[in-house]
Amino acid sequence: MEWTSAQLRSLVELTRRGTVTAAAEALGYTPGAVSQQLGALERAAGMALLRRVGRRVELTDAGRALAAHAERMLGIAADAVAALERTTHTVSGVLHVGLFATAAAEILPLALARAQNEHPGLTVHSREMVVDEVYDAVAAGSVDLALGLDYPDVPIPRDPALRLIRMLRERFSLALPEGVLSGAREISLADARDLGWILPDLDTHYGQAILTVCRRAGVEPHVRHQVTDTAASLALVEAGVGITPVTDLMLRLRPSRFRVVDLTERFERHIVVIVRATAQSRPTVAALIGVLRKLATAGE
Repeated sequence: MEWTSAQLRSLVELTRRGTVTAAAEALGYTPGAVSQQLGALERAAGMALLRRVGRRVELTDAGRALAAHAERMLGIAADAVAALERTTHTVSGVLHVGLFATAAAEILPLALARAQNEHPGLTVHSREMVVDEVYDAVAAGSVDLALGLDYPDVPIPRDPALRLIRMLRERFSLALPEGVLSGAREISLADARDLGWILPDLDTHYGQAILTVCRRAGVEPHVRHQVTDTAASLALVEAGVGITPVTDLMLRLRPSRFRVVDLTERFERHIVVIVRATAQSRPTVAALIGVLRKLATAGE
């Protein structure tokens, strides 16, 4: 049986995401391309791996059996690439990087410019992803490393095969419309309970972290708007329709006119690099992590 990494990765992502469309989004392919990869994998396996149920597809017993091994096979392949790269001791090659929207706007341009200057033999291909999916993307081998977010109050579940390297610690404040709680330089969550919150989907890590901090303080925030995009949340605060938690990095996304007030309670997030443990010592990976560390240190 001969199959490719792309075919196995399509199977792994279908298993993780549940639909061809979601798998395609995670991989940066079109749904048609993922279907072609899965069809080729079935031909290589010589048996049906999928069956159609209505408008969806689901794995057959053979598909589930292969999927259980596919992730390990991809991990072994990634480890082999890392071992080969370590023998060269040169920073030369291609890295695939996943990152969330704020990092794409504020961190990636500076990182690419510095990496190009310090390591001209390194080529970086980046892909913006939903922040809660970057951890799985590294685990599945879709990217070599990723920039993600970790919240001490709701930490990412740890996989022993992966490493989280903290780049930057950010403390949240509250963005308030002009005229709201005028004169206050620091407020508690209890003070802000009924001001009308602008929050992300509460099922996300970010949403769960906010709820955890609020409930620890005995507060159930009155959510008026659920918005994922940070720039849109800041625009709503500027329009005077609610309040939202912010960090310094988030504030740089959109010049806005509103007040930023410190929170009495401590609410933090960590910007982290997620990488396979065996890939940390790859010259290309280590070089890019080094660049990111310098940027994080300069920004503190």
